[in-house]
Amino acid sequence: MMGPAHSLSGAAVWLGVGAAAAYADHPMPWPVLVVGAMICAGAALAPDLDQPSATISRAFGPASRLLAIVLGKISAAVYNATRAKGERRRSGGHRTLTHTWIWAVLVGAGFSFAAVTWGRWAVLVILFIHVVLAVEGLLWRMARVSSDVLVWLLGATSAWLLAAVLDEPGNGAAWLFEDEPYLWIGIPIVVGAIVHTLGDALTISGCPMLWPLPIAGKRWYPLGTPRFMRFRAGAWVEYRVLMPAFVVIGAASGVGAVVLTA
Repeated sequence: MMGPAHSLSGAAVWLGVGAAAAYADHPMPWPVLVVGAMICAGAALAPDLDQPSATISRAFGPASRLLAIVLGKISAAVYNATRAKGERRRSGGHRTLTHTWIWAVLVGAGFSFAAVTWGRWAVLVILFIHVVLAVEGLLWRMARVSSDVLVWLLGATSAWLLAAVLDEPGNGAAWLFEDEPYLWIGIPIVVGAIVHTLGDALTISGCPMLWPLPIAGKRWYPLGTPRFMRFRAGAWVEYRVLMPAFVVIGAASGVGAVVLTA
């Protein structure tokens, strides 16, 4: 899928997680519901950092472009080093390492570790990164006609305000883990990355999300829906069917989370 659909699906799924958490008697304070949806929307773009032309690779100027090039080479090297005999050698790393469940868990755990270890400043950086990505994904038309600096300023300002709200007693800094504030912050990042891989599994190429589990003699088996249900990334079904569905699902889930919490 393309960036806007990935981000919208990430936000919708986190709102669904919020409703499920409330039903399971672990309700999210409203700031966690809102901030988590923004983080998840941004994190749902992150796996494409293995491709220099992707939205996330352009989001932070030369720094993210360079990171995308390096990560693409690392992903290709991991793929070639671990591929099965029947899998062809690749020069590019798109839809390999960063599109696996292992990557999602490691990245989410890394961000949680940073937040717990370095506190507020790490949280501000995490929020800044994911708010910028959420803006790039959810508001992609407006973001494309504005300058990167304006989007970065919006991200920095939003990160500062959101952190201040979360730090207020009862507003969610210690949600789910009372003794470790912000340990939860990696959860929407993991969810966003997994939602991305599931979205890519709907497309023609599929997605090797279960690597390194061998499937049909392959290490990088591209999982997906039945062939007749798949579509090309950016096809009409993505914008006319899936994205409206994500809006409805997200709205219903958000209302459900609020009602169950009340």
